[in-house]
Amino acid sequence: MSALISPSALRLQGVRRRRLLQALGLALLPGSAVLARAPTAPAWPQALQVPGGVARLALGPAPERPVVHAGDVPVLVLGDAIEWTAIVGIALSAPVGQAHVTVQATPSTAARRIAYRVVAKQYREQRLTVAPRTVDLAPEDLARHERERAHQQQVMATFSTPLPEQLQMLQPAPGRRSGSFGLRRVFNGQARNPHSGMDIAAATGTPVVAPLAGRVIDVGDYFFNGGTVWLDHGGGLLSMYCHLSRVDCQPGDRLRAGQAFCQVGATGRVTGPHLHWGVMLNRSMVDPALFLPA
Repeated sequence: MSALISPSALRLQGVRRRRLLQALGLALLPGSAVLARAPTAPAWPQALQVPGGVARLALGPAPERPVVHAGDVPVLVLGDAIEWTAIVGIALSAPVGQAHVTVQATPSTAARRIAYRVVAKQYREQRLTVAPRTVDLAPEDLARHERERAHQQQVMATFSTPLPEQLQMLQPAPGRRSGSFGLRRVFNGQARNPHSGMDIAAATGTPVVAPLAGRVIDVGDYFFNGGTVWLDHGGGLLSMYCHLSRVDCQPGDRLRAGQAFCQVGATGRVTGPHLHWGVMLNRSMVDPALFLPA
């Protein structure tokens, strides 16, 4: 004859079961024994495993958020205890072929590799013949650029918490989006670094809004970029805004998504007003279009 279980013992079992399910990211649907899974990593950005793109790598289940690195650079990880996802930015300079990240589920477990493949993408190339003085910097301008580049390298190393709640972005300014990301310009036969952001055609004074909630981490007036603001959205996801005519924020300010914080301009090395918008993941500039609705 089976032993009877008291109502209080049954209630205790139910509480323990629910706590265990919650820890695993699961829940019981009302009136049934069917398990409902907690929300997984968001569908944005779109996956595109090319130089300048994004890889979304399934990490599997783990009771805690795994720690992921691309080389020695930390990677954004989102999801839940049932399925974690690494959101990996792929540099424009990344070679085509196999790449990998290292994953450590807990501090006491050994790291493992997850491989993925970077495929080729043919970006446009533009060849221009211009006056030599517009290509070759004067010594004082070159020295200034080197100082500014060293400073911005420190800005780009930012990796903070809390992590972003979602990754689908607002377009930061109204206007036509150019297909200029990845464009390689060749001036007088000399190749330059590919264009690492999206240009949005807009008039001087057009308000620029935060595409996601974030914190202002840098404001400056730089030789090439002119008036510039960097935002930190958490987890190594940063965004930059260049050629600004006006800045209405300062480092440390926290912005909500859609909040205006600067204005389009034509400062720095440009030929006309527009917004240069850049998005960075794990210190790699990636195509902002991947974060926008189609």
